[in-house]
Amino acid sequence: MSSSQHSSSDNMTPAERRATLSLASIYGLRMFGMFLILPIFAIYASTLPDKPSSFMVGLALGAYGLTQALLQLPFGMASDKYGRKPMIYLGLAIFAVGSLVAALATSIEGIIIGRALQGAGAVSAVVTALVADLTRDEHRTKAMATIGVTIGIAFSLSLVGGPILNQWIGVPGIFALTGVLTLAAIAVVRFIVPNPVHSHYHSDASATPARLKDVLKNKQLLRLNYGIFALHAAQMAMFVVVPFAIVSASGLHENQHWQIYLPIVLASFVLMVPAIIYAEKQSQMKRVFVAAVLMMLVAQLMFSVSIHYFWGIVASLTVYFVAFNVLEASLPSLISKIAPAAAKGTAMGVYNTAQSLGIFVGGALGGYLSHVYGFASVFIFCGVMMFLWLLLAFSMQAPLAVRTKMYTMEDSAEQMTAEMVVSVKSKLTKLAGVIEAAVLPQERTVILKIDKSYDWDDSQVYQLLRG
Repeated sequence: MSSSQHSSSDNMTPAERRATLSLASIYGLRMFGMFLILPIFAIYASTLPDKPSSFMVGLALGAYGLTQALLQLPFGMASDKYGRKPMIYLGLAIFAVGSLVAALATSIEGIIIGRALQGAGAVSAVVTALVADLTRDEHRTKAMATIGVTIGIAFSLSLVGGPILNQWIGVPGIFALTGVLTLAAIAVVRFIVPNPVHSHYHSDASATPARLKDVLKNKQLLRLNYGIFALHAAQMAMFVVVPFAIVSASGLHENQHWQIYLPIVLASFVLMVPAIIYAEKQSQMKRVFVAAVLMMLVAQLMFSVSIHYFWGIVASLTVYFVAFNVLEASLPSLISKIAPAAAKGTAMGVYNTAQSLGIFVGGALGGYLSHVYGFASVFIFCGVMMFLWLLLAFSMQAPLAVRTKMYTMEDSAEQMTAEMVVSVKSKLTKLAGVIEAAVLPQERTVILKIDKSYDWDDSQVYQLLRG
């Protein structure tokens, strides 16, 4: 490792900032368009000429999750072979076509096809891989966190923006707007996102079949995968029911529902931030996480008994969004702490696939239960899922208070023998504070998990790698 790398700034370069912000905007544009319909779609669908059942409405909401789950990992792996930007162009083009199909559809079946096409444009893993190509190892976590924040903001804005836009352009117009935003995202990729000098596989950002077995056998990761599945299944099921319940309980037109969501979302963010800071700074991640799962269970039970009462819905939504925001922020952090250092990308790929499957199952099953057994049954089902999650969360191992550090090795690292790799790994593991070490010569990367309580000095790693 060169001394210039050692003395490099702790700050991102202008090119890294440009890459991070532009790719985060692609996530944001895509997810904002995707989420905009959530608070108003169920009511719109009920006015279609074919008068679809709640099951069909839920299927339309969740359809994109199924195709995204099926194609997310293949898209990411294909980008290693065919290039990042070509696969992003392809995925966004498919997404735009799906948006147009949904915008022009006059039946629920047509919208389901459009939503499935939207999900088939599964570029999330490719964008993540491109972020890895365009940022140095030591800044990648910061770049990924920026994208995570962007997605959270897009979701919150969509709950307020969806009802407002609905009164101006309607749901077909929102689908069309989603297509326009996707075309704008293509332009961002073409003209603003830098071209990577060299694209290659990154263990911390991309999935690989070789690591799947290790990830799928890890019981701690499986608990988290179930958690993200349940969290997003409940989210999608909720939006099959809550828009109707608000109209029924309050008489508010769906275009006015933003007046409910805005203060609730703002309050939930204010309450979430201290919990996350406490969890990270005081190494109390498990305690906060379990409390949030318990809060989510309480929210589902509140929904089940008060779904026909306006202030009961408001109170339930408030508890729900506080828990949702804490869990949505905590889960990726837990994956990063628990996943093997050399398989973080694969662990995140499985996690994202579980999330997409949750969207599909939640929409379809929530719609079915609402249609057959009524509103309360949806939340009883979600409550059962949350109770199971609470048992899994309560019995999980408390994650170690670690931080991940990455170091770029010299070009000659690619010629390291297996014995040299073992030797370097052994020496790194013996450094005080190192919990786990991964030496990846083909990626010219060293990944360390380090005890947060240690006053870490990077120079000892540089010195060891220089021999």
